[in-house]
Amino acid sequence: MIRPVASPEPLLELAGVSYAYADGSVGLAGCSLAIGRGSRNALIGANGSGKTTLFQHANGLLRPQAGQVSYGGQAVDYGRAGLRRLRSRVGMVFQNPDHQLFSASVREDVSFGPLNLGLSDAVVRRRVDAALEAVGMAAAADKAVHHLSFGQKKRVCIAGVLAMEPELLVLDEPMAGLDHGMQDELLAILDGLHGRGITLLLATHDIDFAYGWADAIHLMAAGRCVASLAAADLPAQGERLAAVGLPLPAVVAIHRVLAAKGLVPHQPPRSASELLAGLEIHLSPKETPCLVA
Repeated sequence: MIRPVASPEPLLELAGVSYAYADGSVGLAGCSLAIGRGSRNALIGANGSGKTTLFQHANGLLRPQAGQVSYGGQAVDYGRAGLRRLRSRVGMVFQNPDHQLFSASVREDVSFGPLNLGLSDAVVRRRVDAALEAVGMAAAADKAVHHLSFGQKKRVCIAGVLAMEPELLVLDEPMAGLDHGMQDELLAILDGLHGRGITLLLATHDIDFAYGWADAIHLMAAGRCVASLAAADLPAQGERLAAVGLPLPAVVAIHRVLAAKGLVPHQPPRSASELLAGLEIHLSPKETPCLVA
């Protein structure tokens, strides 16, 4: 039996949301999902499963053709003021940073959102400085955007969203195009944001990453969220993962082989580093008392 993810205070909810594009392709088909306040969430599924369409409903870029989107317990208001309010609370970072960056300099780009909120120059400056500091780009504030690396552009996109001081940060495939070192840097940024109380929702194809990082994992298939699971419960959900074309996390499969041979404790680890630590402890020589005659 699947234990549902505890969500005593959902921040974002989709209830039976459906959306079809003009060409007839289905983006969402009766999709229901709840994102708990303060949680880390991974949305995982194949290309075309509806992840991006769901994200575009999260901050009002798309409006449901059926069903309802709620934020903070209230149905989304699709009037101009309502959408402005929603987008100040839900920040979205696109997969390709070149689709999001359009100003000449880093500071100008990060300033764009807060300025459109009608904030004073002093408040905008404070927000921009804090956002750039949070993503490690303060030294590049006056740099031309087109001179940035791909990873730096992703950081600036996140800073632009952070300057709006959102409660929920939505990231579409944030690891795409980043090398291992840049992925580690981005994870450190996300962990810092979560530590400040920001709710995180990101899309990924990587079940190993999702298992090690998220509090909750939401499985998407054919425009629907077919399951929302506590990440810690994933080792018992092999059949559910297989049904949407996903394997068990590699660390779970390796752990099972080692546990069957009595080489590691039976509690499944969440990452390779946890597995190695458990293996080292289990195989370390037992200390024996030194007997003095």
